[in-house]
Amino acid sequence: MYLDEIREYCLSKPGVEEALPFGPDTLVYKIKGKMFLLAGFDNDPVSFNVKCDPDKAVELREEFPASVFPGYHMNKKHWNTILVNGILSDKQLRNMIDESYNLVKG
Repeated sequence: MYLDEIREYCLSKPGVEEALPFGPDTLVYKIKGKMFLLAGFDNDPVSFNVKCDPDKAVELREEFPASVFPGYHMNKKHWNTILVNGILSDKQLRNMIDESYNLVKG
C-alpha cells in the first residue's frame, strides 16, 4: 500500500479531514477533530501511526514484530506504528485504519 492509497482510503471515510498541524512533512487524518492516523511524507518504506485498543496493540506487536511497533512519538499504550514492508496485506492495513477510525469516531 502506497501513501497515496492510504490517503485516498482515509479520505473516503465519512467526516474525515486532512490536516498538516505538525508541519509540511506529516499528514494527519481526523474525525470529529481527533486524530486517527498520522503518516510522514518522507518515510521509506511507508509507515503510519494508528490508534488501537491497548490489548490488541500488544497482540499485533507480538504477532508482527517486523511490521507493528509502539507508536512513534505517541502514547505507546494506545498507538501503533505500522511499517508497510510487504508482511501485512493491504486488507490487514485497511483493517487497522478502520479500527483506528472507529475507535476515535466513537
